[in-house]
Amino acid sequence: MPTKKPRYTVTVDEDLLKEIDDFRFENRYSSRSAATLDLIRLGMKSLKKQQADKAKIAPKK
Repeated sequence: MPTKKPRYTVTVDEDLLKEIDDFRFENRYSSRSAATLDLIRLGMKSLKKQQADKAKIAPKK
């Protein structure tokens, strides 16, 4: 059954693909796509935390 979720293509080099595949197998993801989605979620969460931390220590004007 096709998904109604939006799709897009990402092109990566061989080294990054190997890192994604290593992450996938080490964490037992069922597919490369599932591993990539989780990596994106983890990255977004980390970015938001960094931005929040930076906002807390920014000098008040």
